[in-house]
Amino acid sequence: MDAALAQAFEDTWPAAEYTDAGGFRVGRGLGAGGRVSSARAVGRWTKADIPAVEAIHRRWQQQPMFRVPDTDDGLAGALQDAVYRRETPTAIMQAPVTALTGQPIPYLTTFAIWPPLAIQRDIWNAGSINPARQAVMDRVAVPKTAILGRIDDRAAGVAFAAVAGDVVMVHAVEVLPAFRRRGLAGWLMRQAAVWGQEQGATRVGLAVSRANTGARATYDRLGFAEVAGYAYFARDL
Repeated sequence: MDAALAQAFEDTWPAAEYTDAGGFRVGRGLGAGGRVSSARAVGRWTKADIPAVEAIHRRWQQQPMFRVPDTDDGLAGALQDAVYRRETPTAIMQAPVTALTGQPIPYLTTFAIWPPLAIQRDIWNAGSINPARQAVMDRVAVPKTAILGRIDDRAAGVAFAAVAGDVVMVHAVEVLPAFRRRGLAGWLMRQAAVWGQEQGATRVGLAVSRANTGARATYDRLGFAEVAGYAYFARDL
């Protein structure tokens, strides 16, 4: 993952606060999931830094967790020695904005709206994007929007997008169960690309769990390519 994409990944989904321990930066997620509640290497670290990271997690009453790139065998090995378990392998993907903007979006299918409408928050709440994760969106400091998707004249899906540098990152894609497998996720992504292009972005980025084969197939069809990956290493509080 190049430096601009890596920075956009952090800027468009930030923790509530950060603190450093040796070569690690620890995020305080306030219940918003592993992405913002984990530690990541930002400099040279030693095994002695791992207990210091754990102390920060415990002070914040969150599970000790590290986000480790697939290429960092040294950190993965050190954490396994410290009895951490590997969880949630994740792919980071990107596509040129132009790969998603060439097909017209059907009339009244998608809208870019900020702040989110109540119905958008209801759809997120009905899925896995709880209020703590929605709070992450609220504190994003770069240009951002919420995408609303409609099927059969009904609000049926949502996504969040934000632009940092030349990257529009897409997060929190959610489609109501009754409307899945009808292509709405693809239209949400295309709307995010159109909006991002208007903000100056030239590429679209996202992260997807490797276990989510349905979403991965959608992104493959849209022209995304995997450029990096990571997993979480966690242990009990």
